[in-house]
Amino acid sequence: MPGMYRQAVFILLFSAALAGCSTPTSTWRSKAAPLIADLARREAPLLFPQEYRSMLETFGLGEKLYHVREDDPGADAYYQRAFQKAEMLQSELHSAKKRLAAEKQLRIDELAAKAKEEQLMRAAAEAEIRLRSQQLAKSSETLQSVQSVQKKSKESQPALPSSYTVRRGETLPQISARTEIYNDSTLWPLIYRANRDQIRDPKRLWPGQVFVIPRNFSRDEAVEARKYSNKKN
Repeated sequence: MPGMYRQAVFILLFSAALAGCSTPTSTWRSKAAPLIADLARREAPLLFPQEYRSMLETFGLGEKLYHVREDDPGADAYYQRAFQKAEMLQSELHSAKKRLAAEKQLRIDELAAKAKEEQLMRAAAEAEIRLRSQQLAKSSETLQSVQSVQKKSKESQPALPSSYTVRRGETLPQISARTEIYNDSTLWPLIYRANRDQIRDPKRLWPGQVFVIPRNFSRDEAVEARKYSNKKN
Protein backbone atom coordinates (compact mmCIF):
# COMPACT_ATOMS: atom_id res chain seq x y z
CA MET A 1 0.00 0.00 0.00
CA PRO A 2 2.71 2.60 0.80
CA GLY A 3 4.25 1.83 -2.62
CA MET A 4 1.13 3.09 -4.38
CA TYR A 5 1.27 6.35 -2.40
CA ARG A 6 4.90 6.86 -3.35
CA GLN A 7 4.14 6.00 -6.96
CA ALA A 8 1.26 8.47 -7.11
CA VAL A 9 3.30 11.26 -5.53
CA PHE A 10 6.28 10.54 -7.78
CA ILE A 11 4.16 10.52 -10.95
CA LEU A 12 2.40 13.74 -10.05
CA LEU A 13 5.59 15.60 -9.01
CA PHE A 14 7.53 14.27 -12.00
CA SER A 15 4.72 15.24 -14.38
CA ALA A 16 4.38 18.71 -12.86
CA ALA A 17 8.11 19.30 -13.09
CA LEU A 18 8.33 18.28 -16.74
CA ALA A 19 5.19 20.18 -17.62
CA GLY A 20 6.69 23.33 -16.17
CA CYS A 21 9.95 22.89 -18.08
CA SER A 22 9.25 22.44 -21.75
CA THR A 23 6.34 20.41 -22.98
CA PRO A 24 2.82 21.80 -23.31
CA THR A 25 0.20 20.50 -20.87
CA SER A 26 -2.18 17.80 -22.15
CA THR A 27 -5.86 18.51 -21.58
CA TRP A 28 -6.59 14.97 -20.35
CA ARG A 29 -3.46 15.00 -18.26
CA SER A 30 -4.49 18.24 -16.54
CA LYS A 31 -7.87 16.64 -15.77
CA ALA A 32 -6.56 13.29 -14.60
CA ALA A 33 -3.65 14.44 -12.41
CA PRO A 34 -5.58 16.45 -9.79
CA LEU A 35 -8.34 13.82 -9.66
CA ILE A 36 -5.75 11.11 -8.97
CA ALA A 37 -4.19 13.26 -6.24
CA ASP A 38 -7.62 13.86 -4.70
CA LEU A 39 -8.38 10.13 -4.70
CA ALA A 40 -5.09 9.47 -2.91
CA ARG A 41 -6.08 11.89 -0.16
CA ARG A 42 -9.54 10.32 0.16
CA GLU A 43 -8.25 6.82 1.00
CA ALA A 44 -8.99 5.28 -2.38
CA PRO A 45 -5.77 3.19 -2.20
CA LEU A 46 -7.01 1.64 1.06
CA LEU A 47 -10.55 0.88 -0.08
CA PHE A 48 -9.88 0.02 -3.74
CA PRO A 49 -6.20 -0.96 -4.02
CA GLN A 50 -6.46 -2.88 -7.32
CA GLU A 51 -8.51 -0.21 -9.07
CA TYR A 52 -6.21 2.53 -7.81
CA ARG A 53 -3.10 0.63 -8.94
CA SER A 54 -4.60 0.09 -12.40
CA MET A 55 -5.38 3.81 -12.69
CA LEU A 56 -1.81 4.75 -11.71
CA GLU A 57 -0.34 2.30 -14.19
CA THR A 58 -2.49 3.71 -16.99
CA PHE A 59 -1.48 7.25 -16.04
CA GLY A 60 2.17 6.16 -15.91
CA LEU A 61 2.02 4.78 -19.44
CA GLY A 62 0.69 8.13 -20.59
CA GLU A 63 3.56 9.87 -18.83
CA LYS A 64 6.12 7.73 -20.64
CA LEU A 65 4.67 8.58 -24.03
CA TYR A 66 4.18 12.22 -23.14
CA HIS A 67 7.63 12.92 -21.78
CA VAL A 68 9.90 10.29 -23.29
CA ARG A 69 8.48 9.71 -26.76
CA GLU A 70 6.60 13.01 -26.95
CA ASP A 71 3.69 11.13 -28.47
CA ASP A 72 0.80 13.42 -27.56
CA PRO A 73 -2.05 11.51 -29.23
CA GLY A 74 -0.94 8.21 -27.71
CA ALA A 75 -0.34 9.84 -24.31
CA ASP A 76 -3.77 11.51 -24.40
CA ALA A 77 -5.42 8.14 -24.96
CA TYR A 78 -3.81 6.83 -21.75
CA TYR A 79 -4.57 10.05 -19.86
CA GLN A 80 -8.19 9.88 -21.00
CA ARG A 81 -8.41 6.25 -19.92
CA ALA A 82 -6.79 7.12 -16.57
CA PHE A 83 -9.27 9.98 -16.13
CA GLN A 84 -12.20 7.65 -16.88
CA LYS A 85 -10.89 5.14 -14.36
CA ALA A 86 -10.44 7.96 -11.85
CA GLU A 87 -14.03 9.09 -12.36
CA MET A 88 -15.33 5.55 -11.89
CA LEU A 89 -13.16 5.13 -8.82
CA GLN A 90 -14.40 8.47 -7.48
CA SER A 91 -18.01 7.30 -7.87
CA GLU A 92 -17.26 3.95 -6.22
CA LEU A 93 -15.41 5.70 -3.41
CA HIS A 94 -18.38 7.98 -2.81
CA SER A 95 -20.76 4.99 -2.74
CA ALA A 96 -18.41 3.04 -0.47
CA LYS A 97 -18.07 5.88 2.01
CA LYS A 98 -21.81 6.39 1.96
CA ARG A 99 -22.31 2.69 2.59
CA LEU A 100 -19.72 2.67 5.39
CA ALA A 101 -21.39 5.68 6.98
CA ALA A 102 -24.76 3.92 6.78
CA GLU A 103 -23.28 0.76 8.30
CA LYS A 104 -21.66 2.79 11.06
CA GLN A 105 -24.95 4.53 11.80
CA LEU A 106 -26.70 1.16 11.76
CA ARG A 107 -24.23 -0.20 14.31
CA ILE A 108 -24.75 2.89 16.45
CA ASP A 109 -28.54 2.44 16.22
CA GLU A 110 -28.24 -1.27 17.05
CA LEU A 111 -26.07 -0.52 20.07
CA ALA A 112 -28.51 2.16 21.20
CA ALA A 113 -31.46 -0.22 20.72
CA LYS A 114 -29.64 -2.96 22.60
CA ALA A 115 -28.79 -0.58 25.43
CA LYS A 116 -32.42 0.56 25.58
CA GLU A 117 -33.62 -3.07 25.56
CA GLU A 118 -31.24 -3.95 28.39
CA GLN A 119 -32.44 -0.89 30.31
CA LEU A 120 -36.07 -1.96 29.82
CA MET A 121 -35.23 -5.51 30.90
CA ARG A 122 -33.49 -4.20 34.02
CA ALA A 123 -36.48 -1.97 34.75
CA ALA A 124 -38.87 -4.91 34.26
CA ALA A 125 -36.75 -7.12 36.53
CA GLU A 126 -36.64 -4.42 39.21
CA ALA A 127 -40.41 -3.94 38.90
CA GLU A 128 -40.95 -7.70 39.28
CA ILE A 129 -38.72 -7.76 42.35
CA ARG A 130 -40.65 -4.85 43.86
CA LEU A 131 -43.95 -6.58 43.07
CA ARG A 132 -42.80 -9.82 44.65
CA SER A 133 -41.57 -7.92 47.70
CA GLN A 134 -44.95 -6.23 48.01
CA GLN A 135 -46.75 -9.54 47.60
CA LEU A 136 -44.52 -11.16 50.22
CA ALA A 137 -45.07 -8.25 52.56
CA LYS A 138 -48.81 -8.45 51.98
CA SER A 139 -48.78 -12.22 52.49
CA SER A 140 -46.79 -11.75 55.67
CA GLU A 141 -49.24 -9.13 56.92
CA THR A 142 -52.17 -11.43 56.06
CA LEU A 143 -50.53 -14.35 57.85
CA GLN A 144 -49.82 -12.22 60.90
CA SER A 145 -53.43 -11.00 60.87
CA VAL A 146 -54.76 -14.57 60.65
CA GLN A 147 -52.43 -15.72 63.42
CA SER A 148 -53.50 -12.79 65.54
CA VAL A 149 -57.18 -13.63 65.01
CA GLN A 150 -56.54 -17.29 65.79
CA LYS A 151 -54.62 -16.33 68.89
CA LYS A 152 -57.39 -14.04 70.05
CA SER A 153 -59.96 -16.73 69.28
CA LYS A 154 -58.03 -19.26 71.33
CA GLU A 155 -57.62 -16.78 74.13
CA SER A 156 -61.32 -15.94 74.08
CA GLN A 157 -62.36 -19.59 74.21
CA PRO A 158 -62.56 -21.01 77.75
CA ALA A 159 -60.21 -23.88 78.45
CA LEU A 160 -61.96 -27.27 78.58
CA PRO A 161 -61.86 -28.71 82.09
CA SER A 162 -59.78 -31.80 82.77
CA SER A 163 -61.90 -32.68 85.81
CA TYR A 164 -65.48 -32.34 86.99
CA THR A 165 -67.17 -32.32 90.41
CA VAL A 166 -70.42 -34.24 90.52
CA ARG A 167 -73.56 -32.41 91.58
CA ARG A 168 -76.57 -33.85 93.31
CA GLY A 169 -78.76 -35.98 91.06
CA GLU A 170 -76.37 -35.98 88.05
CA THR A 171 -75.70 -39.04 85.96
CA LEU A 172 -72.77 -39.88 83.72
CA PRO A 173 -74.77 -39.24 80.50
CA GLN A 174 -75.81 -35.84 81.87
CA ILE A 175 -72.21 -34.95 82.71
CA SER A 176 -71.02 -36.15 79.29
CA ALA A 177 -73.73 -34.07 77.59
CA ARG A 178 -72.52 -30.84 79.20
CA THR A 179 -71.08 -28.35 76.71
CA GLU A 180 -67.78 -27.97 78.51
CA ILE A 181 -67.37 -31.77 78.76
CA TYR A 182 -68.22 -33.59 75.48
CA ASN A 183 -71.56 -32.12 74.43
CA ASP A 184 -72.49 -35.75 73.71
CA SER A 185 -74.33 -37.95 76.23
CA THR A 186 -73.22 -41.17 74.49
CA LEU A 187 -69.56 -40.60 75.37
CA TRP A 188 -70.12 -41.15 79.11
CA PRO A 189 -68.25 -44.55 79.03
CA LEU A 190 -65.03 -42.58 78.55
CA ILE A 191 -65.55 -40.91 81.94
CA TYR A 192 -66.61 -44.20 83.51
CA ARG A 193 -63.47 -46.07 82.37
CA ALA A 194 -61.16 -43.25 83.46
CA ASN A 195 -62.66 -43.23 86.97
CA ARG A 196 -63.31 -46.92 87.75
CA ASP A 197 -61.58 -46.47 91.08
CA GLN A 198 -64.44 -44.16 92.16
CA ILE A 199 -67.40 -45.60 90.28
CA ARG A 200 -68.72 -49.02 91.24
CA ASP A 201 -72.08 -48.57 89.54
CA PRO A 202 -72.28 -46.07 86.59
CA LYS A 203 -75.89 -45.38 87.51
CA ARG A 204 -75.07 -44.28 91.06
CA LEU A 205 -72.92 -41.20 91.58
CA TRP A 206 -72.25 -39.29 94.76
CA PRO A 207 -72.22 -35.49 95.01
CA GLY A 208 -68.74 -34.10 95.46
CA GLN A 209 -66.98 -36.85 93.55
CA VAL A 210 -64.24 -35.42 91.33
CA PHE A 211 -63.90 -37.25 88.03
CA VAL A 212 -61.02 -37.07 85.56
CA ILE A 213 -62.26 -35.99 82.10
CA PRO A 214 -60.26 -37.70 79.31
CA ARG A 215 -59.37 -35.39 76.47
CA ASN A 216 -56.85 -37.12 74.23
CA PHE A 217 -58.92 -40.10 73.16
CA SER A 218 -58.91 -41.62 69.70
CA ARG A 219 -61.76 -41.86 67.21
CA ASP A 220 -61.93 -45.61 67.72
CA GLU A 221 -62.27 -45.09 71.47
CA ALA A 222 -65.16 -42.69 70.87
CA VAL A 223 -66.89 -45.19 68.55
CA GLU A 224 -66.44 -47.94 71.10
CA ALA A 225 -67.83 -45.70 73.88
CA ARG A 226 -70.97 -44.96 71.85
CA LYS A 227 -71.51 -48.66 71.18
CA TYR A 228 -71.19 -49.42 74.88
CA SER A 229 -73.61 -46.61 75.71
CA ASN A 230 -76.21 -47.90 73.25
CA LYS A 231 -76.01 -51.38 74.78
CA LYS A 232 -76.66 -50.04 78.26
CA ASN A 233 -79.64 -47.93 77.20
